[in-house]
Amino acid sequence: MATLLNAGAEVFSEKGYEAATMTEIAARAGASIGSLYQFFPTKELLAKALHEAYLADLAAMLEGLAKEAAGQNPAAMADGLFDGLLDFLAVRPAFGALAERRDIDKDQKRRTGEAMRGQLAGLLASARPPFPEPRREAMAAVVLQIMKAAVALNAQEDEHLRRAIHLELRQMLKSHLNAVQVA
Repeated sequence: MATLLNAGAEVFSEKGYEAATMTEIAARAGASIGSLYQFFPTKELLAKALHEAYLADLAAMLEGLAKEAAGQNPAAMADGLFDGLLDFLAVRPAFGALAERRDIDKDQKRRTGEAMRGQLAGLLASARPPFPEPRREAMAAVVLQIMKAAVALNAQEDEHLRRAIHLELRQMLKSHLNAVQVA
């Protein structure tokens, strides 16, 4: 099953979710199409399994970051967040294609967003000095949107432009977090 998931991740990363086919995924895995369908009867179920595993990995990355970043200043926290996110995306290049799927259950998407915002609010609360409580939830939502932008823009094929975009997003987040701490 791991071979099938890895093959799916490779094909989704290269072709995108819509263009990927189960036939191509089975061939990439060196498996018969029947074997693939035995474990994953549809492309949607294969994508869902991969996406859920990646989301669990992302949540674990944020949890680890919260432990590392406790007591850090906003700039160091933003750097840690971006470094962690970019490392995450480097290891899981299919994440962006899977996150853009239109067949994701809306309730699941809402719950995942709420959980991520909660983790980010906790991260902001652990800064030194902590971010003001009345602003944490809104700030966590903004940080999550910046992370989503980084994921979406990670598909940029021009490596120099992709790095420049990530640098701009990192600087934007650092500047904003520092400004909130001062205000």
